[in-house]
Amino acid sequence: MTTAPLQTQTAALHRTWWWGFLPFAVVSAVHIGARAAVAPEIAEPTKLALMPLLAVAAVWGGRGGRTGLPTALLLGALLFSWLGDGAAAFFPFAPELPVMLGSFGLAHLCYIWLLTRYTAANPFPRWALVFAAWWVLMLLVLWPTLGGLAFAVAAYGIVLAGTAATAARCSRTVALGGILFLASDTVLALRIFMPEAMPGWTNPLVMLTYCAGQGLIVAGVLRTRATRRPVSA
Repeated sequence: MTTAPLQTQTAALHRTWWWGFLPFAVVSAVHIGARAAVAPEIAEPTKLALMPLLAVAAVWGGRGGRTGLPTALLLGALLFSWLGDGAAAFFPFAPELPVMLGSFGLAHLCYIWLLTRYTAANPFPRWALVFAAWWVLMLLVLWPTLGGLAFAVAAYGIVLAGTAATAARCSRTVALGGILFLASDTVLALRIFMPEAMPGWTNPLVMLTYCAGQGLIVAGVLRTRATRRPVSA
């Protein structure tokens, strides 16, 4: 006996779906500008507002559509990213860098699950093997400076590259978002472990690529989920 294909389709995005991204874009610009101007009194609070505003954009853009595990994974990725952004503020009793790595590691696991199971539309492209080469190269460059964090950083690099690799199977928007997210953490890692080699302008660059990457992933996921026909069992 065959199963009839599902006739329903995820509700199309409302024409105002992108409005939810405007507050995120504005605060991102303010935050990046504050970093460039070395104004921590503005940069720190705006940083903590970024992921909540992006979560609002995700909820606003996806309203009227199906919810469930994909929505939970998307919001979970943003929640753990927020905890990583605010590691020092939220967990002052703990060492900042391990908490940040752990929080973002969980965020990437959410993204990998979401993108692989619900968003990927294409086979794994051969060019995405560059992310494995990136992981090896980063470890070779950073290993002498990592000390006791060597294995934690190596593990984090795997899930970071995993997000970029799974994003490469999705739409161009999501794929670009994954690349920018990886670029952000690459610059950040070099700033943390090899600060003498990184000029001052790389400070705002970290958040420019981070905000753009996260925003593109969320926007791409919303658009894909809105146009994909459910697969019959």
